[in-house]
Amino acid sequence: MILHPHPSLAQASFAQASRRGFLGGAAALAAGATLPFGGAALAKAPLSNTQSGYFYRFMLGTAEVTVVSDGPLPLGDPGASFLGVPKETVYGMLENNFLAKDNVVLEQNVPIVNFGDRLVMFDTGMGFSKAFGPTTGRLLKSMAEAGIKPEDIDAIVISHAHIDHIGGISSQDGKPHFPNAQIYISQIDYDFWLDDARLGTPFKAFGEHARANLRPVKDRIVFFKDGQEFLPGVQAIAAPGHSPGHHIFRVASAGKSFAFLGDLTHHAILLTEKPRLEFAYDFDPKQAVESRVKLLTILADEKTPVMSYHFAWPGFGNLAKAGDGFRYYPTPMQMLRG
Repeated sequence: MILHPHPSLAQASFAQASRRGFLGGAAALAAGATLPFGGAALAKAPLSNTQSGYFYRFMLGTAEVTVVSDGPLPLGDPGASFLGVPKETVYGMLENNFLAKDNVVLEQNVPIVNFGDRLVMFDTGMGFSKAFGPTTGRLLKSMAEAGIKPEDIDAIVISHAHIDHIGGISSQDGKPHFPNAQIYISQIDYDFWLDDARLGTPFKAFGEHARANLRPVKDRIVFFKDGQEFLPGVQAIAAPGHSPGHHIFRVASAGKSFAFLGDLTHHAILLTEKPRLEFAYDFDPKQAVESRVKLLTILADEKTPVMSYHFAWPGFGNLAKAGDGFRYYPTPMQMLRG
């Protein structure tokens, strides 16, 4: 008969042995650290200071989605942009999520959906404007990194005519960047931002940029309406407030779908966990809050995945209710395909 020691004694013996082994190994490492390398070369290399291409792909049913970036968009002091609570509350929310409180930086995630028979792009970034600094205006470069040619874009869907969403349609000298694309936008937003009245308001720069980008393609602009499936697999959903004609879009393929949020919410923490905060760039802050709460509730209840234009790269994930607001769960990136 083989006698086994008492379990507690065996565990104590194992712990002592493990501790002795660990301490012995640590001592050996410490001693080895003082020894020469015996002629082995130290690996030296310059810092690369490079990064991979600014694009990411995933499947949606039978469609392929390529997310490209127009580059980070810094807003500066978050206490000046996210309103309705004391600045310290805004700073605290950011710090609690390990985010800088002195400068809030938004992304510009532009999904390009390949439905097999057409390429549809949603929003276009800042273009030639540097109103928010030098890191924006990268759309064409990101597309090149992803192997997508501007002339291959069949449709550009615009959530609203703000400077960071229509800025990539045309060059500074009025030449369209996407020569074969029809431009889809709500007539409410088109008429509002191209109205001469905008030029005499604090939104003058927005009006000027809308003119510079939309007038060169006015013969290729198509207007959609709330609830309309104006392209196969793309349905418009009105979400006014941030801009009078702001819309989000349900994008679907082979039974799968996501909602492209445009500017329904600008930040995964500040305007998502506290959706009743107001944003300084909202045309009608109260109406924007109403649209945000209503539509985020629907999307969370339906468990519809979302693609946010301004969330951290690449901006794709899910929403769930959390107290009086919502929590955003980013979907892990899948780098291996096939």
